[in-house]
Amino acid sequence: MTGAIIDGTQIGEQIRAELHDRVAELVTQGFRPGLGVILVGDDPASAAYVRMKERRCADLGMHSDNTTLPSDASERDVIAAVDRLNRSPDVHGILVQMPLPAHIDSRRVIQAVAPDKDVDGLHTVNLGRLMAGEEGFVPCTPLGVLELLKRTDSNGLSGAEVVVVGRSALVGLPLANLLMQRGIDATVTVCHSKTRNLAEQTRRAQILIAAIGRAEFIRGDMVSDGTIVIDVGINRVDDPSKKRGYRIVGDVAYDDVAPKASAITPVPGGVGPMTIAMLLQNTVTACERITRSR
Repeated sequence: MTGAIIDGTQIGEQIRAELHDRVAELVTQGFRPGLGVILVGDDPASAAYVRMKERRCADLGMHSDNTTLPSDASERDVIAAVDRLNRSPDVHGILVQMPLPAHIDSRRVIQAVAPDKDVDGLHTVNLGRLMAGEEGFVPCTPLGVLELLKRTDSNGLSGAEVVVVGRSALVGLPLANLLMQRGIDATVTVCHSKTRNLAEQTRRAQILIAAIGRAEFIRGDMVSDGTIVIDVGINRVDDPSKKRGYRIVGDVAYDDVAPKASAITPVPGGVGPMTIAMLLQNTVTACERITRSR
C-alpha cells in the first residue's frame, strides 16, 4: 500500500494564508514587506520562477522590486544592484536568482547581501547564526522541509532518527543543523555518496531526507517499512514519450519507495512549493524584525 502523500502545494497554501494575516497587520502599522529579486540573463526557467515569486508577493499584498540584468553583466554590475536593494527602505528581503552566469562568482555576490536582508539564508553570517542557534535566516529549502515534517508527522521530531543523504551547503548541512537545534531535537545522521554501507544507514531512518542531486538514487531496498520520506531532489531525465523530451524526477525512485513509506513527498509538488513559501515567510519576518527595532 502506497504511503500518504505529503502535499507541499497544499501546505504552502496554508502558510501563505497565515502570511496574509501577518502582512495585513504590518500594513496597519505602516510597513509593507518588500522582496527584491535580481535576475541575471534570460534563462526561461529562472525567469518563470521570478514571475511566480512576483505573483505570490502581489497575492499577499507585499511590495516586489525586480531587477533584470543582461547575461553579459559584470560581477560589479550585479553587486551594484545588490547594494541598491541593501539601501532601499522598501526592500526587507533580497534574493539573487541562481544560477548566475559562469563569469560571476556567486559567493561574492551572496556575501554582498546585507545579512539582515538575506532571506535566502546563504550569507555566512546567517549560516553561522544557524550553527550557533542564534536568530537569523535559515535557507528556504531546509526550512521548508522542517515545516513539512512539523505539519505532517504526528509523532513529532524530538528524538526521531533522521538520515539526511546529501551534504551540500545549500541543503544537507543547514538542514542537519536545523533539525538538531534545541526545541526540535532530532537525532541526525548525514550521509553522502562516499558513505560506506549507505543502505544500512538509510534503513535505520524513521525519517529519510534525500538531497543528493542524483535522479532516483534512493531505491526501495534502501528504505524500511513505515519510514517518512522527504525528496528534495529535482532532476531532469530524458523521456522521448514527453512532448518536451524529458520528465522531472526526484532523488527517490518514487514507485519503488512509496509502497514502503508511511508518508512521502512527490516530485514535483512536494518540497518545491515550500521553498517559495519559506522565502515569503522569511521576508515577512525580516519586516517584522525591523518594526520591533523601531
